[in-house]
Amino acid sequence: MVFKDERGAFYETYNQNLFEKVTGKQVSFIQDNQSTSNFGVLRGLHYQIGEMAQAKLVRVIQGKVLDVVVDLRKDSDTFGEHFSIILDDVKQEQLFVPKGFAHGFITLSPTSKFAYKCDNFYDKASERGIIYHDATLELDWHLSEEDFIISEKDKLLPTFLEATK
Repeated sequence: MVFKDERGAFYETYNQNLFEKVTGKQVSFIQDNQSTSNFGVLRGLHYQIGEMAQAKLVRVIQGKVLDVVVDLRKDSDTFGEHFSIILDDVKQEQLFVPKGFAHGFITLSPTSKFAYKCDNFYDKASERGIIYHDATLELDWHLSEEDFIISEKDKLLPTFLEATK
């Protein structure tokens, strides 16, 4: 919730009691991360496997991004389905990304500052990903591909079918 007055604004970014009430989940966040990106930077789709899988609570501090999650839980009714939402510094909404989901975002504003809480530490050996232009998922990133700025590592990620076999 954002509280505004003549001095500016106050925003409670995390309240464990409210989080548990809204999500119905008890999550112990142990690491906070923040990235800064320019227009068109696409990060993802990333996830970790096994004991190092991560749940995340994500938000935009500055700017606007399209945030995308893909359900990778093979026993789920929504396996292979995706969800996207625009997160920005105006609405101040947050998205909870449970374990078992791939996550990515693209910056739609000139720059963005993106913050996320994780319930597990980053582990390079457990890191996985899915290519951003996967034909099975048919994701709409809201920008022309000629505007994308993607790391070399993310350009080499496997397809959804390769990653989930």
